[in-house]
Amino acid sequence: MWYKLTLPLVICFGVGVLAFVQEFVPHPWSAAFREEMTTWFRIMGGFGLFIGAYSLLHLHVTRIRRQQAGWGYSAFVFLGAALTIGAGVFEEVRAAVADVPAGAFSLFDWLYNYVQVPCQATIFSILAFFMASAAFRAFRARNVEAALLLAAALVVMFGRVPISEEVGRCLGSWDLFPKAADVLMEYPNMAAKRGIMLGISLGAISQSLRVLFGIERSYLGGGG
Repeated sequence: MWYKLTLPLVICFGVGVLAFVQEFVPHPWSAAFREEMTTWFRIMGGFGLFIGAYSLLHLHVTRIRRQQAGWGYSAFVFLGAALTIGAGVFEEVRAAVADVPAGAFSLFDWLYNYVQVPCQATIFSILAFFMASAAFRAFRARNVEAALLLAAALVVMFGRVPISEEVGRCLGSWDLFPKAADVLMEYPNMAAKRGIMLGISLGAISQSLRVLFGIERSYLGGGG
């Protein structure tokens, strides 16, 4: 049916071409079109927020109803959401009906500073162990390339600690290892990073062209 396939493809192609062309057209209409598109992006983002919230709730409700492994954590999702939303609504109502002085106790801020922030710090501290484990597995000198990666990683890590200056001073130059680390980061590492970014950019351009010309249609829900 044309309204399920042809019409979305025409709209996608037209809007995509206009969004691309307006970047190179110095005209007030182009600026007005950009502002209008930005507004519509915000509207669609709002709908996307509701869809994401529904998906999250549906996932955890299903886990609790079926009592799958770890369903207790899903219950904490609802508990934390209810407490946070309730605290936010309470603070807004209190600010509307009463003259709240600056620096007064806020339940919402307390939940954020003393519950969410410590939990985030805990998660990131645990991730450090996973990163160390992954680095240990990645830096095994199985071949020449892995040996070069290991040597470069050791030079960069050693050049970033204060003791490297003392060791370099014993060798005649206190900034020997920091300079070596900077050279590795500014030249080989930067060259590889730019190559990766160029590859990502070319991939994004090719994928965008596939979507514009209707080759990629997975966003329509049909798959192919």
